[in-house]
Amino acid sequence: MGNAQLLSIHVHPVKALRSLALREADVEPWGLAGDRRWALVDDGGRVVTQRQQPRLALAAAELMPGGGVVLSGPGMESLTVPVPEPGETLTLDIFGDKVEGVPAADPAAHAWCSEYLGAPTRLVHMDDPATRRPVEPEYALPGETVTFADGYPLLLTSAASLDALNSLISEGRHAAEGPLPMNRFRPNVVVGGAGAWAEDDWSLIAIGDVTFRVAKMCGRCVVTTTDQDHAVRGKEPLHSLGRHRHVGGKLVFGQNLVPRSRGTIRVGDPVTILE
Repeated sequence: MGNAQLLSIHVHPVKALRSLALREADVEPWGLAGDRRWALVDDGGRVVTQRQQPRLALAAAELMPGGGVVLSGPGMESLTVPVPEPGETLTLDIFGDKVEGVPAADPAAHAWCSEYLGAPTRLVHMDDPATRRPVEPEYALPGETVTFADGYPLLLTSAASLDALNSLISEGRHAAEGPLPMNRFRPNVVVGGAGAWAEDDWSLIAIGDVTFRVAKMCGRCVVTTTDQDHAVRGKEPLHSLGRHRHVGGKLVFGQNLVPRSRGTIRVGDPVTILE
């Protein structure tokens, strides 16, 4: 396959907010350290994402030592939110999964999020990712868990596959929307040096010394059509994925990963295909 390597690492401290690029990250059984341990919840208990609120793309959360976050967004003063002490939990609905989380202790956190979105919103922390939420059962092994990510601990994408997709977009009716940047797909790890769509055939890989099970292709949603710098939606990439990457009833791009070991991954690490 050539010399595949890790091009970039991204975490999303608060689900649906802007991604944070890192040079290295610790791999925990449920994902990268600091990734999607916080989520926003509406007054009905449903997790709020860019599906409902594209403007979340413009807000950011900086990771603090110990797992707290500093929230920032257009027109808002930044706010530091520490990890809440263990206590009473709130039941969240995340795509049909019922998951327990601990609301931020400071009412200012909920007020900040509510003001930013213009709707009652609470900020919730996942206190124990080892027990709170199993990976999607159809594709999980016993004991595998995940944070507030869509369904799996990590998402891998490939630079060559994005190049191939952008070529398809350039030939389609919405060519003016391309080329698209990788942040449309909100990955955790981006691989270079592999052929376009090579990841379709992987089942076990290593990034540096850390091994990962490749669980399933990632079905894509309307969030991929959202410009992450301006919160404006278009037609791509879903139009082109629908024509060229329609698999099992899903429009697919990228692969969902589950860690098989702990360790630290770093930009530039070799990516080895084990199976």
